[in-house]
Amino acid sequence: MSRWRNLLARLRGNASGVAAVELALGAPLVLTLGLWGAELGNLAITHMRVSQLAMQLADNGSRIGDVSMLENLKIYESDINDLLMGANVQSGKLDLFKHGRVIISSLEVVPGTEGTQYIHWQRCKGKRAFQSSYGGEGAGLDGSLSGMGPAGEEVSATEDDAVIFVEIEYAYQPIVSARFVPDTVISTTATFNVRGDRDLSQIYQRNAATPDPVASCNVYDDFA
Repeated sequence: MSRWRNLLARLRGNASGVAAVELALGAPLVLTLGLWGAELGNLAITHMRVSQLAMQLADNGSRIGDVSMLENLKIYESDINDLLMGANVQSGKLDLFKHGRVIISSLEVVPGTEGTQYIHWQRCKGKRAFQSSYGGEGAGLDGSLSGMGPAGEEVSATEDDAVIFVEIEYAYQPIVSARFVPDTVISTTATFNVRGDRDLSQIYQRNAATPDPVASCNVYDDFA
């Protein structure tokens, strides 16, 4: 009996142990907060990556063209296809064209006018059902387009020049659960003035006998 009494006395005075109950109650909350933070962090990174892709497309689109000292720079369908393919590679695991859509527009001045803005040509890629917020090819020929961009902050082209305007809409793909960021859509734009003197008359084909594909805005596809 004395041995049992001694054992009980030691147990009564022992302050060590495992906080199993506290851990069981607190773990779900801590885990949820951790996963939520990870999802929000990934969302912020994705916003940044999509914005950078738009800027890269607009910047590169403003530079393309055959270099010649005798005539204005010409752009070809293959140049635009290369731009889009480069964005596809840069997007990596985002699968930009599977979950989103890119629209590249050339904002110019209607020939024969002093500053009437219109979208001369437009090229698109991506499966997402998204159309330009400013209209398709030819939008503005009637004088209805003041420029492209947020109201009060529109960009506009000058005579004999062009502005490359890129729009991207992307459906965010969660890494943990859509419950943390439900139905999040990332939209961004970027714009650059065309560098140098560009032939604004049309987009050319390098070989009319075997023309390169046109990234039509009536088609919703990716590079798969």
